[in-house]
Amino acid sequence: MAKSTILIVEDDEALREMLRFLLDRKGYRAMKARDTKEADKCIKKKIPDLILLDWMLPGVDGTDYAQKLKSQPMTLDTCIIMITAKGEEEDKIKGLDHGADDYITKPFSTNELLARIRAGLRRNRPQQTGEPIVCKDIEINPQAHTLKINGQLVEIGIKEFELLYLFMRKPDRVYNRTRLLDQIWGKDSYVDERTVDVYIRRLRSVLEKHNHHKLIKTVRGVGYRLSTT
Repeated sequence: MAKSTILIVEDDEALREMLRFLLDRKGYRAMKARDTKEADKCIKKKIPDLILLDWMLPGVDGTDYAQKLKSQPMTLDTCIIMITAKGEEEDKIKGLDHGADDYITKPFSTNELLARIRAGLRRNRPQQTGEPIVCKDIEINPQAHTLKINGQLVEIGIKEFELLYLFMRKPDRVYNRTRLLDQIWGKDSYVDERTVDVYIRRLRSVLEKHNHHKLIKTVRGVGYRLSTT
């Protein structure tokens, strides 16, 4: 299984290096940034699976940056754990209201932090748990790479499988073509947006054999979504 990528956004150099060392030792791929500008550069190179975000950053408040990340298609699904010395309930609520998925207060134990990271990755990347996703009578198992409809195994290509898995993770969410390209083919791929349309047609063709092609809806001028209605 590929390593999960974790971005550390922390202006304290000693803490930043400690976290990088810890994550590397635990088998994660760690990226690090001392401020939001460096964080943006890291994200352009590789969309992280999880972000450890310090509240007090130079120039931009961590809560404002979290809100920005959650407003962008590329990082909408990325888990954000806010790291801060602010421990009051109202501060935690502010962090969560601004887009953080979880919150840990300094000083913290490495065991607690690692547990929160594992939980955040499980929530945002259910394939790591090996648990299948079920929608109506469609069951998709990312770890075994199997697709079942009405209990019957269905043959499907790799990209079509990945598209369907992405849609089933967030039913009724609209994905634009750029988002789908970045998620399925990678941010550094050289394929154009028409490729998405080709594979959407292929996915619908697979589902049509089981009378489920209408699940994948076209949202004119925007992109595609999986309909649960």
